Amino acid sequence: MAVPKGKQSKSRTASRFANYKAKAPTLVECPHCHELKTPHRVCKNCGYYNGKEVVAQEVESK
Repeated sequence: MAVPKGKQSKSRTASRFANYKAKAPTLVECPHCHELKTPHRVCKNCGYYNGKEVVAQEVESK
């Protein structure tokens, strides 16, 4: 069985993952309120998901 000759340094180990580049999140339009939201999540603006109200939104009254 193959065995490493010596311990790899932390910098050498971390260099394998150094080429990661973060990308912008995917956004889709909410079919209910037409605001941008992340897919497969409840809309933060209207509280709807899959055509149903999941989170009740408070109405500001003055």
